[in-house]
Amino acid sequence: MARSKAAGGGEGLHGPMSRRRLIGAGALIVPAVVLGGVSLRPGRARAATPACDDGDAPTPAQTAGPYFTPGSPLKADFTGDAAGEGAMIQVRGQVLDRACRPVGGALLDIWHAAPDGRYDNRGFRMRGHQFTDEHGRYALATLRPGLYPGRTRHIHLRAQAPGGPVLTTQLYFPGEPGNDRDFLYRDSLLMAADGADGFRFDLVIAAAAG
Repeated sequence: MARSKAAGGGEGLHGPMSRRRLIGAGALIVPAVVLGGVSLRPGRARAATPACDDGDAPTPAQTAGPYFTPGSPLKADFTGDAAGEGAMIQVRGQVLDRACRPVGGALLDIWHAAPDGRYDNRGFRMRGHQFTDEHGRYALATLRPGLYPGRTRHIHLRAQAPGGPVLTTQLYFPGEPGNDRDFLYRDSLLMAADGADGFRFDLVIAAAAG
């Protein structure tokens, strides 16, 4: 399957509902991030999201970078964090296990640079967590991230099925000139365009053992 996949980490997010111990305990869903899939370079159209195949590998893991902050608020709308500073976008998708089953109640912690390219490392602007709904869906309303020096445009996230391992990864935007120059960029983590101001990416994560 061409959809984006991710390898799990080792920390536990779920468990006793203590937000500080989770990567982000959270709310039920709002438009948010993911669809994985085929490679898209500037000038190429992206294919529709392929169907999930049973036994699919998880979404590839990537570094959290130096900017992850634990204890983010339950929040699926970042547009008020920098009102008037950037274009509004929607990121949404579905979280699935390796058998292609929706993962309800999965925890997602999401963060990215503000439209000016800066990360808020003291507060929680452009940071929040949420839970997928019973169909594994999530959605994020946010502002288009700015360019951080040395990197192409991207969104960070950490995901965890109830009782499962943590997946840390990054999602990338189609049509970005910086994609070819970014040493971390991977085609398998490229979001698909989803309407005029939306993007989609479906995550495949490891579920709880047993």
